[in-house]
Amino acid sequence: MQGCPHCAEMKDILKENRIIFSERDIDEYQEEYDLFVEATDNEFIPAFMLLEMNMISESEISEKPKRVKLLAPDRDFQELEEALEMVKKFLN
Repeated sequence: MQGCPHCAEMKDILKENRIIFSERDIDEYQEEYDLFVEATDNEFIPAFMLLEMNMISESEISEKPKRVKLLAPDRDFQELEEALEMVKKFLN
């Protein structure tokens, strides 16, 4: 979310740890955010949708993710460093 200091800090943490991410601003992607809130029963940010994609070939990725994990503050983590560790665990 634009102007959210926690979101800005989390993006910095991810960049410092060389974790590639796609940003989705909740104001710009309201429908996605609403679905995330419904799925997690949590509207706090920064929140994460982690996707593990299947490789079809070196240049092609499947449309359906192999594995999905949703992480929301106060539900799954309390501190941003804890969120980072959860993201790293998912990626390994």
